[in-house]
Amino acid sequence: MIREFAGYIPDIGETIETKVLSFEGRTGKLEVEVPHLSPEQLKKVMTKVKKASSEKLKTYSVAEIIDIIAKAIDQLLNRHSVYRKKAEELLPIVTGYDAEMIRLGLTTFFKTFRKPQLQRFLVEDFGNPILLDDFQPRVKGGFSKAFGPELIGHVWAGNVPGLPLWSFISGLLVKSGTIGKVSSAEPLMAGWFARQLAEVEPDLADCFAVVWWKGGDEEREKCVFETADAVVGYGGNSSLEAMKSRIPLTTRFLPFGHKVSFGVVMNSSLDPRKAWDTAHQAALDIVRFDQQGCYSPHLFYVQTGGSVSPLEFARSIAYELDCFEKRYPLRQLGLEEKHSIAAWRNQEELQLFSSSGKEIISNAAANWTVVFEGDALSFRPSCLNRTVRVLAFDQPDQVFNQISPYRNLLQTIGVAGSPNELFKLAEMFGKAGGTRITALGNMTTPEAGWHHDGRFNLLDLVQIVDIEQAAEEYAEKFAPYAD
Repeated sequence: MIREFAGYIPDIGETIETKVLSFEGRTGKLEVEVPHLSPEQLKKVMTKVKKASSEKLKTYSVAEIIDIIAKAIDQLLNRHSVYRKKAEELLPIVTGYDAEMIRLGLTTFFKTFRKPQLQRFLVEDFGNPILLDDFQPRVKGGFSKAFGPELIGHVWAGNVPGLPLWSFISGLLVKSGTIGKVSSAEPLMAGWFARQLAEVEPDLADCFAVVWWKGGDEEREKCVFETADAVVGYGGNSSLEAMKSRIPLTTRFLPFGHKVSFGVVMNSSLDPRKAWDTAHQAALDIVRFDQQGCYSPHLFYVQTGGSVSPLEFARSIAYELDCFEKRYPLRQLGLEEKHSIAAWRNQEELQLFSSSGKEIISNAAANWTVVFEGDALSFRPSCLNRTVRVLAFDQPDQVFNQISPYRNLLQTIGVAGSPNELFKLAEMFGKAGGTRITALGNMTTPEAGWHHDGRFNLLDLVQIVDIEQAAEEYAEKFAPYAD
């Protein structure tokens, strides 16, 4: 039995109680010891993090912070480093995902946070990142500076390995202290990253903390929410609503809840030479982390009129899913997930009798399922874990009419089509509520600086302070050189 300590706590001179989370995967068993601080200890940790944020982190230039993050990321990209070896060995046990999928997924994910990508990240939101270091002149006159909170509270989800790094790094870039609560589903990566940062730059070792408590622990949540200057929350919509009710009105709350994503395949991508690769990329988006991310596709709308029909395309996706299953097997599902898939398949099978244009394709073990519908366009999510619907359409307006009622739930749309079609579809789906248009095969790998759910990752965290031109001109009267 392997045991690993999760989380990261600055020294407060007290013994920290821990809880043990047990995991069992294809490659072994693992016990993860997570820090379980009392509310009083949480307050001491947050006080220390706030103090270090004010006295140390905020004295670094944003360029220096980028260099520190990039050095930590370089170590995570190095397959011979201690933490990368731990990640490749232990995350498959914790998450159940195939080890090779974890390895490739981590590399793709960490590349998002290298130095050039972080620089783009900052430019995307601020234009002039030096706004975070000093007052900068504005075109309209006067000066402005961006101030990050002293302490950001993060409540992280564990559906995709490494997900906490998005908001953790965002907080660092705006020079804010971090206290993050990890999920029981994946409690490891955030703590490893915090330890690596402390090793790269020991002077910042007190500027962040990674903790754990059982979901729904109102006493500990209230303690963090009342102390933090801003809260970033990930999770289901109901849990975020409950979280919101416990956050003071004056505290900025940035929730990232449940979203639905889908793909659109135009007939321009369905000639015999291109259709195979289109289906391959669509299947890759389905397989990668078993559709557990908000950006994973639930269904694909496929246009009629191409050399390859929508039904043939659905069968091609099925073939690709079967091939991927041999290389990246579906993770071991819990009983509730198995029941959900069985109920979903039963419902789809019952509709076979009332729909002549429907076909259900799966393998013997039901490790993946493709449902094709040639005479229905209804926007219904799948039950995830490599289950997907493929729907035939004639004109894009038909898709628009189906998705528009769900504008508050839409996020990523993967598009396979010509350049002209791409921009027309982007305009249409933007009006419908979609916030990210990307290529098939890239749906589950957002670019650095993407606008998560249509918002800014960094700008939403900061407060902009303006020195108006009138104040600058008025100050001139009191300068020692004034007449």
